[in-house]
Amino acid sequence: MSDLRYRFITGPDDRSFCERISAALDEGYQLYGSPTLTFNGEKTIAAQAVIKEPK
Repeated sequence: MSDLRYRFITGPDDRSFCERISAALDEGYQLYGSPTLTFNGEKTIAAQAVIKEPK
């Protein structure tokens, strides 16, 4: 990933999305706010903001 302090991760609500969030948490990011779900007419899209304190 990167050294950004704020990220807004989006994608289909599937295992891959959960793995991306888990990887961000493993890198020291913390969840920021509640997750968001929307439907684009074909699939459910999830979004979650994460933050990382500066070193």
